[in-house]
Amino acid sequence: MHTPPETLADWLRHCEQLHPANIAMGLERVAEVARRLQLRLDVPVITVAGTNGKGSTCAMLESVALAAGYRTGVYGSPHLVRFEERCRIAGEMVGEADLLPHFAAVEHARTQAGEAVALTYFEFTTLAILRLMAGAGLDLAILEVGLGGRLDAVNVIDADCAVITSVDVDHVEFLGPDRETIGREKAGIMRAGRPVVVSDPVPPQSVLEHARVIGADLWRFGHDFNYSGDKQQWGWAGRGRRYAGLAYPALRGANQLVNASGALAALESLRDRVPITAQAVRAGLARVELPGRFQIVPGQPALVLDVAHNPHSVAALAANLDAMGYFAATHAVFGAMADKELGPMLSRIAPLIDHWHFTDLPTPRALTAAALQQKWNALHMAGAARRAVPSSVHASPQEALQAALAAAQPTDRIVVFGSFYTVGGVLQQGVPRLAAKHLDAQP
Repeated sequence: MHTPPETLADWLRHCEQLHPANIAMGLERVAEVARRLQLRLDVPVITVAGTNGKGSTCAMLESVALAAGYRTGVYGSPHLVRFEERCRIAGEMVGEADLLPHFAAVEHARTQAGEAVALTYFEFTTLAILRLMAGAGLDLAILEVGLGGRLDAVNVIDADCAVITSVDVDHVEFLGPDRETIGREKAGIMRAGRPVVVSDPVPPQSVLEHARVIGADLWRFGHDFNYSGDKQQWGWAGRGRRYAGLAYPALRGANQLVNASGALAALESLRDRVPITAQAVRAGLARVELPGRFQIVPGQPALVLDVAHNPHSVAALAANLDAMGYFAATHAVFGAMADKELGPMLSRIAPLIDHWHFTDLPTPRALTAAALQQKWNALHMAGAARRAVPSSVHASPQEALQAALAAAQPTDRIVVFGSFYTVGGVLQQGVPRLAAKHLDAQP
């Protein structure tokens, strides 16, 4: 590297060129650079792994802790629009200027003593953000695993409490072909003698077995904590503690009570170091925000944004769409990565969709809109289609959204899903506020 990068965009370009692979599993390289940096977080750390629900769980942990007066740091990935979204300090997204010295420090450590360590983009940026968090005067650090757990760069930090959300089949080329194998990878964030909260209602045996083998303090959904509720309110019960009459979390969707239950169990497991009041639980869950998780944007037509990108999360999205009430028609803006199980994803949500708008995405990992349309047509025909469902292809999520809006009536809804890139693509200029064309024409 001849001239050092000066901007965040320069640094990110630099990070993309350091390692031949986009993803390279293993902790040796990242642990060596962390050692050179003398990287450590001297505050309680909650690390969250899982197939779905990680981001929502982290957001709830953060919101409740903030309401209790703690200074929090959150690391999550990927981002929707701007890289800076990956880190929040005291509830606020970090700025570019905050990140630059930490990128420089990682580069210095990576190349010192003439022995350069090849880091992936994710490893380099994770180290930079962890170093920022280490110096941010935090009371609580919340770390979201990027992929798997055992070999993920985040696991270079020892968790005081590990949380494992849903375990489902995804990223099979890196994590394995079934839930038991994938569960074993996610279980790698546990530490001996420390709490692990398993909020998956039906966890793989491999997760429970690993907790037993290493002597972790297992908090299991349905055994050590649980929730109950009716249409108005819900309650949580854990080891020696109860919360009754809670309002539903501000994050929508039936699956969010499972995530909220796991978050409360994690905080309860650390109560000696991070005590939380019932009032903080109420206020935190009422205020929690996370873009792109069954995010409903009011308008005519209504807009639903959801980063669902595997069969499990698409099934949850379909159930949540079903519960929304009546809409004359539903238009889908859909773009997805090439390694996803498209058959189950499309089949599960297809009965709810009246018009598909397939989109290209700005990454070589994505399927083209034309390939998605081809897969949909094959699936549609194989199902001996009983109704005609039109589809179209578009160069970007923004163009697909505009086409959906042009085709939609005011009483319809548009759902954007399939990838962080798909949702991020329609958020480039902020949250769209939709108004169907003929509404404007009315006097």
